[in-house]
Parts: sequence; structure tokens; C-alpha cells
Amino acid sequence: MPPTETIQRPSNVSDALARGRLGVPSVIFFVLSAAAPLTVVAGVVTTGYAVTGVTGMPLAFLVVGAVLALFSVGYVAMARRVENAGAFYAYVSRGLGRPAGVGAAWVALLAYNALQIGLYGAIGAAASPVLHRLFGADPAWWVVALAAWALVAVLGLLRVDVNGRVLAVLLVAELVVILVFDLGQLGNPAGGSVSFTALTADSLLVPGAGALLVLAATGFVGFESAVVFSEESRDPKRTVPLATYLSVAIIAGLYALSSWTLTVATGPDQIATQAGEQSVELIFNLAAAQLGETAVTVGQALFMTSVLAAMISFHNTTARYAFALGRERVLPAAFGKTSPRTGSPRTGSLAQSLLGLLVILLYTVNGWDPVLQLFYYAGAGGGFGVLLLIATTSIAVMAYFARTRVEESLWRRAVAPGLAAVALVAIITVAVDNFAILLGVSPDSALRWAVPAAYPVAALIGVLWALVLRGSRPDVYARIGLGAESAALLAAPGPAGEPAPARAEARR
Repeated sequence: MPPTETIQRPSNVSDALARGRLGVPSVIFFVLSAAAPLTVVAGVVTTGYAVTGVTGMPLAFLVVGAVLALFSVGYVAMARRVENAGAFYAYVSRGLGRPAGVGAAWVALLAYNALQIGLYGAIGAAASPVLHRLFGADPAWWVVALAAWALVAVLGLLRVDVNGRVLAVLLVAELVVILVFDLGQLGNPAGGSVSFTALTADSLLVPGAGALLVLAATGFVGFESAVVFSEESRDPKRTVPLATYLSVAIIAGLYALSSWTLTVATGPDQIATQAGEQSVELIFNLAAAQLGETAVTVGQALFMTSVLAAMISFHNTTARYAFALGRERVLPAAFGKTSPRTGSPRTGSLAQSLLGLLVILLYTVNGWDPVLQLFYYAGAGGGFGVLLLIATTSIAVMAYFARTRVEESLWRRAVAPGLAAVALVAIITVAVDNFAILLGVSPDSALRWAVPAAYPVAALIGVLWALVLRGSRPDVYARIGLGAESAALLAAPGPAGEPAPARAEARR
């Protein structure tokens, strides 16, 4: 019998996250917190109206929600077969090959780090009105950012269910305030009657609608992270699909409702002007007139905690991507270690915290604008990166089911992900064409191309690294995308000493 091929296996501490700690509600809290509902309603929605002048934002959210629901059909079908905290990275690896998977991993790390770290630029602006109103204090933005950074860093090292409970409290309060604000706006319509103009097709089918769809898509970023927590979920085959579908439905419905009620309160013909003049303060100024100053104080406080909750959620997501890559040795092995006490991805969390601290210090020393040059640029860029990942994963899902020929309906394995891929590529094309508008820069600005171009560069570096691993460390290359089972599956011989199915697949 030929000698059995073996691969050095990581310790028990390093090759698995803590299992069974998250149910459907906890995963939804992580997902919706990453979506940051109040931040989107107060910031993205008003920015969309101001920048484009198009009143069809409610329909834009519903259209994007429908596209992402189509994407989710194939996404969760694959999640039932591929359980991996690396999500996009694992799915692209299994569908389009390991080099493409590592390229997707590099894109994911860049995008999620941008989203998480960019929020440090927003927390100071979000906290300033609350701290001034309650305590008469006006601390520098970096003081608030460092306080938030410390809290997120500590929570990132604790049990994932502790983070889930913190997010639950913050998110429920946030959703209640949004709905109260919506009711206040519906109860005080401009001109004395409720207008449905923003819900008609004519409101969206106008020039500038493409940019509006891209902005709407950024509001959903985070919905895909349910799969990232699959290894820590109770009954992931049930938890992940439910959390994903419910999250898309809740986000689409809530954002469509809130963006519509804003047009009701201001009048459809005035929403662009008022959003341009008042920006983030529009929703709070309307609340002050309709509900009183107490409602404004509560709303501003929850706007601050909305940003904080998104930080916590993206920190956990990014740390788990780093863990998935470290476990398979695509990143250094240290990233694949979890805390023996809490089961959290320790090294990935610490590395992410260190990067956040360095960025805060860099912006502080250079006096750069934290809101525009950190939060807005990083948020727009990170959202675009996630769109690229979603579109690529749609294609990977179809390729995976075509190659493996597992039992799955035609709708789930080809039709739904195919339709989603076409729609997502169209949105990405519009995004590239309108990136100057998205960033609020002139068409000849270097940022107009530098931000979207960062992702193909990152993907190319990832592909080249995978090819290096294939030539120099074939044992590592063979484990790419296999998750917690990679070492055991690759080491196990098949009948009569033949390679196990997983090892045979790995050689392709």
C-alpha cells in the first residue's frame, strides 16, 4: 500500500471557531448592524437625493433588494454544502478555482477593512451633537474615535454571542426610532396630503437613476455576512438561509419606507433641495418639528450607536475572513488561531484593531477630513468591493453546481444566480461610470479611477500568491477553500490507499 499523504494539522485551538453559539436572531443582529439602518437612512438616503436629484430612492431599494434576493437563492444553496467563515473566498475557490478564490479573499479583506475602519471617521461627527446636547462637550473627533476603537477592540476578543447581545440592544432601539420617525413624517405630510410620487416607476426611470441604484446597493452591504457566522451558528443549514432572506427583506422594506416618508414630509419636489442643504440633519430636523426635542436627542444618540454597532459587526466579519485564510495557511498561521477561552479569532481581531488605530493616528497627525476623506471615501469604496464580490460569487455558484452535479433545482443552481449576475454586472458597470458622482469629486480626479482600480489590483495580487503557493507549497494550495475540515479531509486516504475525494478534488 502506498504511503499515506499527510499534512501538518493545526492545533485544536486554531482550526475551529466556537460552535453553536448563534441562533437566527443573533445572526440577523450581526447582519442588520453591519447594514447600519439609521446611518443609511440619515446619511445614504439624504446623500442620494441630494447628489442625484432623483426621487425614486424607495423603488431603487426595492429593485436592489429583489436582485439580492435572487442572489441569495444560489448563495444559501451553496451555504448548505460549503460551511466556511471565509464565505465569498470559499465559494469562489470551490466554484472558479483556488487562484480566483484567493483573489476574492484579497478583495474581501480590502473591502471589509475599508468599511470598518472608515466608520472611525464618522463616529466623531455622529457623537458630537449628542455630547454637546447632553454634556456641553465638544471633544475632537479622534478622541471619540479612540474611545470607540477601544470598545470594539475589547468586544472583538470576547465570545461572539456577547457581541450579539450588545448588537441586539443597540439595533432594536435603532429600528424603533426609525419607525417612530417614519410615522411622524407620515403624520405631517407637506401640503397636507400624503404623496405617492416617489413610489411610481416614472420617479426612477430618469437620468441619474443608475447612480441611485448604486447608492441603494451600498445600503445593503452586510446582508451577505450571515454565511460568515455559519461555523458558529446553531443548525447552520437552517440559520443561514433564514437570516439571509429575512435580512434582505427587512433592509429593503425599511429603507424603502423611510426614504418614501422623507419625500412625504418635505414634498417630492423639495426633497433634493432640502437634503442638499441639511444633509444628515434632515431627518433630525424633521423629527424636531414633528416629535419634539426629546425625540431628536434619542435619535442622535442612536445614530451614534448605529455607527458603533456597524463597527462591531464589520470588525467581527473581517476578523473571521482573516481567520479562514490563516487556518488554511493562505495568511500566516497565526491568523488561524482562536482564543482558547472565548473561541474568537484572536489574531485576526488584534490585527484589525491595530490597523484601525494606525489609520486614526494617521488622519489625526495629518489633519485630514475624517468624514469626507475617511468615512465617505472608504465607505463608497468598500461597498463597491462587496458588489464585485457578490457578482463574482453568483458566477461561482453556477460553476460549482455545474461541476459537482449535486442534486439541486435548476432555479437554485442556475436561473436565480444567473439573473442576479446579469443585474449585478449592470449595476457595477453603472457604478464605474458614475464613480466621480459617488465620491463627490470632479470627473478628472485621480480618485475617480484609483478607488475602483484598487480591487482588480488586489485580486491580481491574490491570484499570483495562489500560483506561488501551488508551486512552492502544494499542501497549502490543496487546502484552499475547504475550511475547518481541510486538514482531516486531505489527510484521510480513500479505499485501497487511493486519495480521498477531497484530496482528489484539491488536485484539480
